[in-house]
Amino acid sequence: MKKILFLTGTRADYGKIKSLMRKVDNSSNLELYIFVTGMHMLSKYGSTWRELDKDGFRNKYHFVNQQQNSKMDMTLSNTILGLSNYVHELQPDLIVVHGDRLEALAGAIVGAFNNIKVAHIEGGEVSGTIDESIRHSITKLSHIHFVSNIEAKKRIIQLGEPEESIFVIGSPDIDVMLSNDLPSIERVKEHYNINYDQFSVLMYHPVTTQIEKLHMNVQQLVDALLESNRNYIVIYPNNDEGSDIILSEYRRLENNTRFKLYPSMRFEYFLTLLKHCDFLIGNSSAGIREAGVYGVPSIDIGTRQLGRYDSIKNKTILHVEDDKDSILQATYSQDGIRVFSQEFGDGISDEKFLAILEDGDIWSFDVQKRFIDYNFTGEKAHV
Repeated sequence: MKKILFLTGTRADYGKIKSLMRKVDNSSNLELYIFVTGMHMLSKYGSTWRELDKDGFRNKYHFVNQQQNSKMDMTLSNTILGLSNYVHELQPDLIVVHGDRLEALAGAIVGAFNNIKVAHIEGGEVSGTIDESIRHSITKLSHIHFVSNIEAKKRIIQLGEPEESIFVIGSPDIDVMLSNDLPSIERVKEHYNINYDQFSVLMYHPVTTQIEKLHMNVQQLVDALLESNRNYIVIYPNNDEGSDIILSEYRRLENNTRFKLYPSMRFEYFLTLLKHCDFLIGNSSAGIREAGVYGVPSIDIGTRQLGRYDSIKNKTILHVEDDKDSILQATYSQDGIRVFSQEFGDGISDEKFLAILEDGDIWSFDVQKRFIDYNFTGEKAHV
């Protein structure tokens, strides 16, 4: 039986890979293990490690990789050390990482240095800031690539990865988004004490490569939302450098009845709110990916998702700069038109993922990687 180790460091990546973990857990040929770290372990963000308990997952290892306000490089080194010790004890056959977070980079580094195969979920994406560099670095350390669409596959081929190691399965979070198991809006409102008939959702994260601008940018954002005279569900930022600057500015919203603030939210509950909101605003990838799947209008602010925004054709996404007037005008201009996107899969990525793991071909892949040269026409170069 193959031991499959998933790494999760945030509420976001857990929501995206949960369907894959469930398939592995239910397989008679595979054994699921989970390394839980990052934001999951911080009480400030709701101690979301408990969500894995509620979902019934076993074989979990909890590791605190940071203190509040830890620098990214120190958090990365701590994660590498903790995961390395655990991997030496467990001896997994495959480490599965997702996206572009530093915990995923740590997982890829540990796997590569210990001759353990690494599978990367949603490589080949474009976004912006340091995230994109981290994502491509993980790709180069990984042996198996599960991507969301053909465009992502082409980018990974450009990075010199062998085509036979790349599998287009779609985006795993769409499995959850299109399922029939999401809670009703009434249940979500009752659970989170939300009494709005109409509302929008705010998710705004630090741009770590422009940290010197963050205070002014988030101040402009809060000014605009206060003036917009709308109701907002506000979800805390991730724990990147600068998150305290955002949270400090959010204190201006705490006693305002038009704003509800939450450190974290269960993925399924968030999806139901997203389906029923007027629009999503901020700089989260959810405004590009998840909002597009549901056809929910989104206002994308600043540079954090610029690469991802440029690659998407969905006309319900409105991009604005980090200034009050532009943001405020965008909140007034939402017309409620919903255009649904099918760019990222059909909701059965978990089945495709499991079939590939159980088929057996990937287990013969060599852990010794080699760069595949391509010429400018996209064809393999003759060596």
